[in-house]
Amino acid sequence: LFPPPPQFTFLGQSLGFRKFELYTMEWSLKEDLRDCLVAAAPYGGPIALLKNNARKEKSPGVRPLLEIYSASGLLLASIPWKSGQLVQLGWTASEDLLCIQEDGTVLVYNLFCEFKRHFSMGNEVLQNHVLEAKVFHTEYGTGVAILTGAHRFSLTTNIDDLKLRRMPEVPGLQKPPSCWAVLSQDRVTIILLAVGQDLYLLDNTSCSVVTPPGMSPSAGAYLQMAVSFNYRCLALFTDTGYIWMGLATLKEKLCEFNSSIRSPPKQMVWCMRPQSRQRAVVVAWDRQLMVVGNSTECIRFVLDEDSYLVPELDGVRILSRTSHEFLHEIPEASQEIFKIASMAPGALLLEAQKEYEKESQKADEYLREIKDQKLLPEAVSQCIEAAGYEHEPDTQKSLLRAASFGKCFIDKFPAESFVHMCQDLRVLNAIRDYQIGIPLTFTQYPLYKRLTIEVLLDRLVLRRLYPLAIRICEYLRLSEIQGVSRILAHWACYKVRRQLEGLCPSGNLSLGWGWGRPSWAVVLLEYEPRSGEQVPLLLKMKRSKLALSKAIESGDTDLVYTVVLLLKNELNRGTFFMTLQNQPVALSLYRQFCKHQERETLKDLYNQDDNHQELGNFHVHSSYSEKRIEGRVGALQNALDEYYKAKNEFAAKATEDQIKLLRLQRHLQEDFDKPYLDLSLHDTVSNLILDGHHKRAEQLYREFKIPDKRYWWLKISALANRGDWEEMEKFSKSKKSPIGYLPLSCPPTPPPCCGGVRGRGQGDRRVSMSCARAGVTLAASPSQRLRGRGLPRKIQWDATPPVPAQPPLAV
Repeated sequence: LFPPPPQFTFLGQSLGFRKFELYTMEWSLKEDLRDCLVAAAPYGGPIALLKNNARKEKSPGVRPLLEIYSASGLLLASIPWKSGQLVQLGWTASEDLLCIQEDGTVLVYNLFCEFKRHFSMGNEVLQNHVLEAKVFHTEYGTGVAILTGAHRFSLTTNIDDLKLRRMPEVPGLQKPPSCWAVLSQDRVTIILLAVGQDLYLLDNTSCSVVTPPGMSPSAGAYLQMAVSFNYRCLALFTDTGYIWMGLATLKEKLCEFNSSIRSPPKQMVWCMRPQSRQRAVVVAWDRQLMVVGNSTECIRFVLDEDSYLVPELDGVRILSRTSHEFLHEIPEASQEIFKIASMAPGALLLEAQKEYEKESQKADEYLREIKDQKLLPEAVSQCIEAAGYEHEPDTQKSLLRAASFGKCFIDKFPAESFVHMCQDLRVLNAIRDYQIGIPLTFTQYPLYKRLTIEVLLDRLVLRRLYPLAIRICEYLRLSEIQGVSRILAHWACYKVRRQLEGLCPSGNLSLGWGWGRPSWAVVLLEYEPRSGEQVPLLLKMKRSKLALSKAIESGDTDLVYTVVLLLKNELNRGTFFMTLQNQPVALSLYRQFCKHQERETLKDLYNQDDNHQELGNFHVHSSYSEKRIEGRVGALQNALDEYYKAKNEFAAKATEDQIKLLRLQRHLQEDFDKPYLDLSLHDTVSNLILDGHHKRAEQLYREFKIPDKRYWWLKISALANRGDWEEMEKFSKSKKSPIGYLPLSCPPTPPPCCGGVRGRGQGDRRVSMSCARAGVTLAASPSQRLRGRGLPRKIQWDATPPVPAQPPLAV
């Protein structure tokens, strides 16, 4: 039995397309692809899905799930997404997954969801957030373009050599563009965006308005745009259903088509082969796929379920929940052989081989017809070439049998093309297998070969398919350094990293622990100079105390905090405190942590140590957080008890006085309806004198035993500020002044009549009251007043009488 011929669909007279199934997907998706964030790597690469990202009704315990599948739907890895809100997924040229968050942070993961690194797209993106993002590939590497909430664009052309570029602002742009794309022209990356019916081109320095040539004036506003895989062609879709196709330089129009569908498409991608003169665009809606090109007709495919398009070098991959298909332009060799009633040399040779298998004389007739036209070498070449473009092995074998049959009748036919095709197809069929899931086409495969076969082998090594990679090396007879030895080195490193966590002394430490020799592992630990490697491994081996000692020896406080907080979660409170008792540095750091984060734990630490002094300080500090006066007094009373236990008489007396002052201030506030709480003793006395409550001030003076000199300074200053000269005269006559009588002449504002008065000596009653009424200020130097060394040497004019610095009574 021979395989059925491929089914072709023609767009116009000469442009044929074929859609066939690559795999039946077994990933058992419950969600539609429209509800997931999807990214598929080119060249038959893996597929990344972020599930539950668009679900509106999320339960608090449901996290988005990031999953990575092979192209055949086999799960490679999955992790719950615990980071920020994702905006876009994309793949690098080396098949690393880029996760672009709303805050502009880009996280990089490998094929197995293992975190590698992260980078930021800049402070402007962080402040304005990311509205849209695109991952693109150029000759520089993999790049990322960002549209921020401020409607500005930022991009980098190579994430491995991060250099951020802020694109020029679009004048008058008040809302996000309807569509935009990244173009690469003459090794320069630019951005094309559409706002209504206008197109803007952003380069490094300017923003310019562009108009596609041949665009109909009634085309309408732009809704979607697509750039070809090689960045040479551009397609535009408008709200009238009009599709414009031309060069990405916007200097030449290729063709146009009116789809008569006004709704915006979900996706629009190019579908064409390299070096082909035919151009076609694939437009996808919810349940319809349309292929348009340089023809008045189009090809329509009905989609049974939600699909996602992945542009490739030579076609388009179509993903859905149940299938993975490939749509591509039919190569000329395949079209010549398989089209109906074809008389091409390759078609006749294929028929001749089939008749030969049937032992029919028609084989000789077909063969003679080809030989008479001297087209047998061309027929053999057509069959060999067409075999490369076929996906089904049975069709490949049929064409290769025909080529082998034909070359038997040719003298000195070079067999290299036939041998190389057989080798390439064996490699391609091996990696296309369902368990491998790399549907690389023959058109894409030479790209890998131009970059050396090592690129394909690296893809297999990244997927940890070491046996297949080794078999390919042996089949292709690659050198040991280029092939088997290099793959075995990768395999050995992977095994070592997995079990030993690195080829280093810390890796040997993991080796000893993993093999049940923890004592050997601890001995080897002494040869590891990096504390950052020692401590995590010790914690992993449950050697917490040793890990704490090593962290303290390193002098890295962050490492010490890491160990201490881990011990806190692992041990019960009593054991944890006893462990810290033997490590004063760790205990001190933990106390500092508790002072800012866990005040109650700090109290427990002091209680365990019977540190009554610090407990008293703790209660004093806690009293300031109390809003009610009863709570504050209660906290101070606890502090008083702790100070007595600590035998700190001074602190106990100060706390007792503070309690007494608080109670008096509460009574004063209730009696006079003025704020007195939280004032110092001196401010309380001064305010009472200023308010004329001299008896209450005298009561505080006696109860708190304020020194006479200090009280006289307080009263004189308050009376002077109040301007109560009669009370000041009465006070000066009440008893002998302990500070002399010259300070009694200190009013707040001096009159001009006594300017220039200077004097020396102790107080003189003849001067005191007259100067007081005249407004003369006799100011002593602060050092003299604080030390109580009598009156100053100079009399100066001063608007505010100096008051000696007084220590606060409150603790």
